Amino acid sequence: MAYQILTSQCISCNLCLTVCPTNAIKVVDGQHWIDPELCTNCVGSIHTVPQCKAGCPTCNGCVKQPSDYWEGWFANYNRVVAKLTNKQDYWELWFQSYSQKYSEQLQKRQSQTMGAEA
Repeated sequence: MAYQILTSQCISCNLCLTVCPTNAIKVVDGQHWIDPELCTNCVGSIHTVPQCKAGCPTCNGCVKQPSDYWEGWFANYNRVVAKLTNKQDYWELWFQSYSQKYSEQLQKRQSQTMGAEA
C-alpha cells in the first residue's frame, strides 16, 4: 500500500522530496504527489518507517493510500468520527445512551399496559 499526499494538508515545504529513498515524490503543477509505482513504504530500506510520513511537519500530509474501496471508506469514516467526537469510544457511548432511552421507553410502556389492565 503506497502513501499519498493530502493536498489540503500539504504546506509545500518540500521536505518529503529530499527524504524519499526511492524518489517517488513528484511535484506537478505545484501539487505534491507520490507515484504508487515507485513507493515501497520504505520496506527493504534502512528505514523502519516511511520517510515521507516521518519527515512531514504537518503529521497529516502523508497518509497510507487504501488498497481497496472499503478499506479506504472505513479509514475515512473512522478519521471523521474521531474528529467529530474527539473520543475513541463513540459507539460505546452511543449504545449506552440508546439502550438507556430504550429501557426508559420500555418501562413506560409496561407501566401504561399494567395500568390499563387493572
